[in-house]
Amino acid sequence: MHVIGTVGLPGSGKGEAATVAREHGIPVVTMGDVVRQETTDRGLDPTKDHGKVAQALRDENGPTAIAERSLPMIEDRLEDHDTVLVDGIRSDTEVDVFEERFGEAFTLVSIEAPFELRAERIDARGRDAGESDGGEGLAARDERERGFGMDDAMDRADVVVENTDALEAFHERVEAIIREGPGSEPEPTPDSVSNTDP
Repeated sequence: MHVIGTVGLPGSGKGEAATVAREHGIPVVTMGDVVRQETTDRGLDPTKDHGKVAQALRDENGPTAIAERSLPMIEDRLEDHDTVLVDGIRSDTEVDVFEERFGEAFTLVSIEAPFELRAERIDARGRDAGESDGGEGLAARDERERGFGMDDAMDRADVVVENTDALEAFHERVEAIIREGPGSEPEPTPDSVSNTDP
């Protein structure tokens, strides 16, 4: 069993890492989908109200609400697969949930990229409404994510991936992490993957 969790600010490449996992037959549980479904269930617009509903879920049910809602989905997929990727962990309290449930079988991967590059990626994907469309700008999204405890979660990563190179290089790094399994380091490529342990 191996549960890989990804953490990173908007536009860092979490969704792309999930795509790589799917291409390798690894099921993906997207924490954002839990929020999007709740947003729809509340009769709101997922492109504009996602952040408000994420905060509301945490306010109503505690800071681990979204992680706890994802656990049955993860365990269901582990019945038929050795590895599951959890896309979009937002806080250190969510990391606690996964570490408590999966122990040494859980690997936290922080995916990082500079603000300007992330902004370009978000504009290019066109999935989220920006400020001009009544949505949230990237700086505001970063602030909200950091308010959940994103920085603390990123600091606890077992592996850090700097996603600033070509897409192919990023895919290779994610594939290495998937291949290596829990408790082992992926083979690093120069200036690309760093393990946070000394």
